[in-house]
Amino acid sequence: MTDCKFANDAEVIDFARTHSGVFQAGANLGVEEIGDGNINFVYRVYADDGTSVIIKQALHYIRIIGEGWPLSQDRIRIEAEALQQEALYCPDLVPRVYHFDAARSAIVMEDIGAHENLRHALIARTHLPLLAEHLGRFAADTLFHTSDLYLDAHRKKELVGRFINPDLCKITEDLFFWDPYCDHERNNINPLLWDEAEALWQDAPLKLEVARLKHRFLTCAQALLHGDLHSGSVFACAEGTKVIDPEFAYFGPMGFDVGSVLGNLLLNVAGQAELPGDAAERAAYQAWLLETIAGFWNTFAGRFGALMEEKTQDPSLDLALYRDAFLAELLADSIGYAGTEMIRRTLGLAHVADLDAIEDPQRRALAESRVLHLGRAMIMQRGEFGSIETLVAFVRDH
Repeated sequence: MTDCKFANDAEVIDFARTHSGVFQAGANLGVEEIGDGNINFVYRVYADDGTSVIIKQALHYIRIIGEGWPLSQDRIRIEAEALQQEALYCPDLVPRVYHFDAARSAIVMEDIGAHENLRHALIARTHLPLLAEHLGRFAADTLFHTSDLYLDAHRKKELVGRFINPDLCKITEDLFFWDPYCDHERNNINPLLWDEAEALWQDAPLKLEVARLKHRFLTCAQALLHGDLHSGSVFACAEGTKVIDPEFAYFGPMGFDVGSVLGNLLLNVAGQAELPGDAAERAAYQAWLLETIAGFWNTFAGRFGALMEEKTQDPSLDLALYRDAFLAELLADSIGYAGTEMIRRTLGLAHVADLDAIEDPQRRALAESRVLHLGRAMIMQRGEFGSIETLVAFVRDH
């Protein structure tokens, strides 16, 4: 671990000028820190003509806490290599990596400033006509092409070794599958929700199913996951979508990534019921979100199934019956992991603005309670829905 932090703006600018290859010789450059995340430092370096790049630097500790919470700097290499892997199959859906510097634990990459943070866009009730198709294609292409369905055994195991990511996986293991199910000091709970939280901590059948989902997360190295595919890791506009921040990337169960997308869209569905604004407008946006959920899964499943049919390398896996069974199991996994995302965003450490932006504590508690009940039902009944349309109908009815 090294303290490689840029000492001043001049060092950041020099790094960008040297390693991006996008600025004109002699261009006057400026820099601003734009990171609002918890872990890393993020800078935008820009020229007078509008050209700009992003620099992301990982130090040996969590940014908002300091050296009291050490963290492996190898995460920035993992992020750079994950972005490069994703770009092999979805180059239009990830920022381009210009340079990775191991000594400075920093990436220079494309600035996607024309896109808006998806979480903010959803809260503002922005309609994004390409979102479902783009996210479905991203998940299908990245997950299929890094799985045993496509890779030979040696290449797959080589990649698994390159993406061993214990520090960040441990964060996920705790925040998703442990903290929300006990009275943990890291939890952040609306006092009006305390009775429901205590009831959940005593819910043995739920904790059994969460244990099963956690064990799959620990042991099922199906494909290279983004690992943190929530709404804050997606930037979107009417014309396009970009997926960023795969520093949690590792080989795990495909349903974790797919479920993270489903869970975050459902968090916004629940939040819209109590967020400010005209009731009819909020209801219409909830309907659009549910259509987007169905469109995302159907795009994903259709494309993934087609890739299985066209490109599966192992003849023992190249069976129509296996394709159907695989996608059915993947839907159940995804619904279960979506439920864990929803519960941890309500009771755990890291909340989301979809709910926290509801200023009235009583109304926020109503939305949070709906999230807990829906998340529990999705975990417990994940194998019973059978189709995304059944899940959407269940959400609509509840």
